[in-house]
Amino acid sequence: MTRTLRTLFATPLAEVRLDERKGFADLRDDLEQACRQIAEEDRAGRDWCRRNSYRGYTSYASLADLPTRATAFATLKRHIDREVDAFAEAAQMDLGGRRLRLDSLWINVLKPGGGHTGHIHPHSVVSGTFYVAIPPGSGALKLEDPRLPMMMAAPPRRPDAPEAQRSFVYLSPAPGTVYLWESWLRHEVTPNTGRGERISISFNYGWS
Repeated sequence: MTRTLRTLFATPLAEVRLDERKGFADLRDDLEQACRQIAEEDRAGRDWCRRNSYRGYTSYASLADLPTRATAFATLKRHIDREVDAFAEAAQMDLGGRRLRLDSLWINVLKPGGGHTGHIHPHSVVSGTFYVAIPPGSGALKLEDPRLPMMMAAPPRRPDAPEAQRSFVYLSPAPGTVYLWESWLRHEVTPNTGRGERISISFNYGWS
């Protein structure tokens, strides 16, 4: 008797330690300084955060030109461009000879108690986050099995199930790490239970 178990419709996730590259520690310091300075100066962004009860600061609704505002963001973009190209190739994306291109990049500064509820990134192909400063206990990236809404009467998975078979996967990023995923993958940031601010830079890449 032949019995075969296949794993179909895999969901790719890339994890890259950019801080292992020469000179990247200095770049991360520059990015942290730039994020904090912009968060202090961006009055429109702070007003948006206050109106929407965002515990901390995000430039998502106020600034769309970070790579031209500071050299550090432009340098980070060049690193991420290469990783997105590699991700698209590994995911077997047929881009018709074109490249995925950055269409948005924004700062997130989460204060203690702050988080980000589950969401996707519509109208994009690849999304991700680069982690600038992650104090202990400052919140995990929670990824959700995209099939979950269709499982209906399916029993839960065992607590010791392999990562690829869990309904939720929690990632604890290290500073200097970038994660990439396809933009339809639902994800959230669990509340910051640490004492310091959690600083990250998120982005979307589109195909046009």
